[in-house]
Amino acid sequence: MPAQTPAVGMKRKLAAIFSTDVAGYSRLMGDDEEATIRTLTAYRAVISSLIQHHRGRVVDSPGDNLLAEFASVVDTVRCAVEVQQELKTKNTELPEHRQMQFRIGINLGDVIVEGERLYGDGVNIAARLESLAIPGGVCISGTVYDHVENKLALNYENVGEQAVKNIAKPVRTYRVVMDEAAAALAAQAVLREADYEGAPTPVVLSPSASSGQAQSKGDRWGLQTRIVLLLASLVLIAGTVVAVRYLSLPTPRTQPLAPSTQVPLGLPLPDKPSIVVLPFVNMSKDPEQEYFSDGITENLTTDLSQISGFFVISRNTAFTYKGKAVNVKEVDRELGVRHVVEGSV
Repeated sequence: MPAQTPAVGMKRKLAAIFSTDVAGYSRLMGDDEEATIRTLTAYRAVISSLIQHHRGRVVDSPGDNLLAEFASVVDTVRCAVEVQQELKTKNTELPEHRQMQFRIGINLGDVIVEGERLYGDGVNIAARLESLAIPGGVCISGTVYDHVENKLALNYENVGEQAVKNIAKPVRTYRVVMDEAAAALAAQAVLREADYEGAPTPVVLSPSASSGQAQSKGDRWGLQTRIVLLLASLVLIAGTVVAVRYLSLPTPRTQPLAPSTQVPLGLPLPDKPSIVVLPFVNMSKDPEQEYFSDGITENLTTDLSQISGFFVISRNTAFTYKGKAVNVKEVDRELGVRHVVEGSV
């Protein structure tokens, strides 16, 4: 049989295909069409923005569907997980029955390019994987998994070969474990706030082997790193709580300083123990390890803020001192706190 000649104006390329739609879209439309369209428009803008941020391109967006292409499967999976995390956060602002959850399918395959449109099994498989994803989840093909298995701090559930509509061969299928993805994305958000976008993706704690979920080869190192972070945070928190409570006790009356030696007043001190955790210093001389020292600072600040008796300066304010030579006495006056925590990793 003679080989088929592609039509004029068509070409082929290898691309990572991102396909998504809304789970339960018909029900949402039936309940309230206008509210559904408003939410869909807002959520689609979030998805499109994140796709662009991760160097992707929106190809088409009919109805509740959206199709995009990427040059990198790593960028595609990272984008998909971040999309689901962002939409999960936005859904908390809506009543449960009005929340909008998307399903995402990702495939790496050969596609036909005609103008701005993409066609072929590479696209069709992504759409089929989308239908296999759980609401709020991400489903990837085996070809995608082979490329991202050791490149992202995520875990994947092997759901086996799936026979899908109009595709001749069964498709190897994996689901991204979204609880682990959420932890990774939270750490990535911290890095973006501190302008460390070039840092590697933070490692995350993996589920136990008894869960039956496939785990990436980097999980052992990820577990050790999280344990170190946890232990360091616990030690710091315990030491800080003891120090703050001790230092907050009434002190014996002393003679006031002479007016000529008194320090100028700063912000007024609150009526409860007040503290700021300054950014921990990275002593490794490796800039790529900044996320580790920043993570210690973030964890300690977050945990201290959950103690009702403390007044804790926010992380964003504390990080304005990052990389600067700090005079502790000036910091406590500028921020209106009694206690300052410094440290290094």
